[in-house]
Amino acid sequence: MPRRTRALVRRLWRSGLVAALTMVVAAVYASPSAAANRQAAAEVAAEQAAADDWTPPANLAQGLDEVWRHVESTYGNLYGFRNYGWDQLMANGGRLQYCVRWESNTPVTAQLRDQINASIQRQWTKWFDGLRGWGNFPYAQVPVQVVGWAARDRSLLQWNDNSVDLYIGNLDSGGAPRCAPECDRFHHQDGNYSRCPGGAARHFDQSLWLTDGFGGGAGGDWGQRMGREYYLGAVNQDNIHILLHEMGHTLGLDDFYDWTPTGVGGFLMKAGTASQITEFDRWMARDFWRHLRSRYGL
Repeated sequence: MPRRTRALVRRLWRSGLVAALTMVVAAVYASPSAAANRQAAAEVAAEQAAADDWTPPANLAQGLDEVWRHVESTYGNLYGFRNYGWDQLMANGGRLQYCVRWESNTPVTAQLRDQINASIQRQWTKWFDGLRGWGNFPYAQVPVQVVGWAARDRSLLQWNDNSVDLYIGNLDSGGAPRCAPECDRFHHQDGNYSRCPGGAARHFDQSLWLTDGFGGGAGGDWGQRMGREYYLGAVNQDNIHILLHEMGHTLGLDDFYDWTPTGVGGFLMKAGTASQITEFDRWMARDFWRHLRSRYGL
């Protein structure tokens, strides 16, 4: 700063003029109306940011809009429901935990146990890879861990380590082995796992339910179910398409039994028309996240 300028500033400061102006500016900025304006500006900026990152390909835009309007008109508690896979993920700080329900009398080796864990991780990674770096999705990686197994008899689970909790002979009303309800997020969405033997660290968010002779698949916030034979035949495949489809339901995505969105051909969530996650499936997942992320402050 030039010497003459510094001298002028000192004279103004001594006169109180600069101090007075500073107080006026601070008072205006701190006034209730100014605070309200700043809040409104922040909200507008957030809305604009949300709009700016919704840039689906032109050939998919109409179909995606149709899908979301269909979801809004057919889901009974779309915005109030709090146990989507997204909710589970955010409650855990970026991870998912599983329990396997083994409804079979076929023995399971430790090697197969670990292959099943790896297969679940691999399929969830395919879904979450489509969210990485998009729409304020906060996780670059989503670890998935099987923390428990349920079976009719201990002899079916052929390992001796304690890497997973075991639930033996605990059967549901249909006679199928189940993991402890005390550890199941489906029954404890408030996060209270005080009666879970392993505590919150050993709770599970979803079950992988493998049943002898079961055809097709089922899925929801509770997890996924399919035939044991199908799953073991596909356990090392890159895409286990029934599991991927049912995971889509866990994220909240719909089925498309009797209609097809405009401009779209085959896609995973329209059963039987694709065997892997397509671009349209990926954008549907992004759209679901886009509409829910504000509940997480994102």
